[in-house]
Amino acid sequence: MTAAGNQYSCPIPEAAGERVTLAHGEGGRLTRKLIAEHLLPALGNQILSSLGDAAALPNVAGPLAFTTDSFVVSPLFFPGGDIGTLAVYGTINDLAVSGARPRWISLSLIIEEGLPLAVLDRILQSIAMAAKVAQVEVVTGDTKVVPQGAVDKLFINTAGIGEIVAPAPPGPASLEVGDELIVTGPLGRHGIAILASRENMGFEPPPHSDCAPLTPAVSILREAKYPIRAMRDATRGGVAAVLHEWASQAPVTMQIDEAMLPVTAEVRGVCELLGLDPLHIANEGVMVIAVPAGWGRQVVSLLRTLEVAAQAAVIGQVISQKIAPVVVRRALGTDQPLDEPLGAPLPRIC
Repeated sequence: MTAAGNQYSCPIPEAAGERVTLAHGEGGRLTRKLIAEHLLPALGNQILSSLGDAAALPNVAGPLAFTTDSFVVSPLFFPGGDIGTLAVYGTINDLAVSGARPRWISLSLIIEEGLPLAVLDRILQSIAMAAKVAQVEVVTGDTKVVPQGAVDKLFINTAGIGEIVAPAPPGPASLEVGDELIVTGPLGRHGIAILASRENMGFEPPPHSDCAPLTPAVSILREAKYPIRAMRDATRGGVAAVLHEWASQAPVTMQIDEAMLPVTAEVRGVCELLGLDPLHIANEGVMVIAVPAGWGRQVVSLLRTLEVAAQAAVIGQVISQKIAPVVVRRALGTDQPLDEPLGAPLPRIC
């Protein structure tokens, strides 16, 4: 209660209006109203609708994979997606490249006071659509509202659970000299889309994010029983970060060929203008795959039957360990070390 003269007033409003208020996160009537009128209509299913303190999940016969992630992208909406689709696909992609079939995710919303409810509804609809496409259910979650300025409009935290489907890729420690390196699509599209949208760079047409589920690509490789050494989605830090991480887990060097990298004209143009390297730029629908020598062309041919991997390409190979863990063969035929990103060249991209 606060006093104004002899009058007392309550800082918690009786009605929410058209914006999220602090009261929406306090566990009372407005919290229940927010859940009943906004979250459940968009995301409701048999497990979530029980509104328990924990989700009661059905029995699973085999081992499980578990992941967690947080999403703080700015702006919330960008060409090719928004924070909602990003949260779902980012979570299930981490499960997929680990050899798991995604089943369930949690959804925790940290909302800035004053966020228009129409914006929240739009994002919830995106989450619902992405979950349907990815064939996962949102089964539990939480909502917090913080004062203006404590977050930038909306942050989302997720956790994901999936069933590991044998055989899972053995991982980067199994890499051998001669293994071929593949990417499933053009590099850097997500990071450049965020940059262009945030800075109102005015490109026509605007660069679009590659935000998409990788489950179809993982599934088709599993069904074909192709030998896969390792898979990893190339998000923050881009392909460069993945290759450096892999090189740190095996006594080998990753050699990639600049001429073989799939890069769209839009991404290439922005990178040349700003002095960026597409290998360092984030993706949200591209993964790096390592396969034994001689399998690259066959794997790429299969991947290209899918929309999400229509521009898959072999980009290099694993070679004997050199001084540099990752090298790039440039246009003149010389190998140059590829630096590991020290930080994000583009802030707040996921």
